[in-house]
Amino acid sequence: MAKIDLDSLSIEELANLREHATDKLFEKVAARRAELEAELEKLAQYGKPVKKSDAAPIAKAKKSDEVKETKEPVAKAA
Repeated sequence: MAKIDLDSLSIEELANLREHATDKLFEKVAARRAELEAELEKLAQYGKPVKKSDAAPIAKAKKSDEVKETKEPVAKAA
């Protein structure tokens, strides 16, 4: 890709460059999204898709478990 001297561009040229870059970015995002959706469809044949809300929550230690761990007797040195 050719290097562009942004300082030498007018405001109108910079605005056009920004618009062109935004359009290209949207095109690439749309293409990638289509690729990912196609891959998900292929994977869906192996089982039902898992939604974020259906995922199992991460188990956290309860306060009562933490207290039990700290109250256990400590071996005394002989």
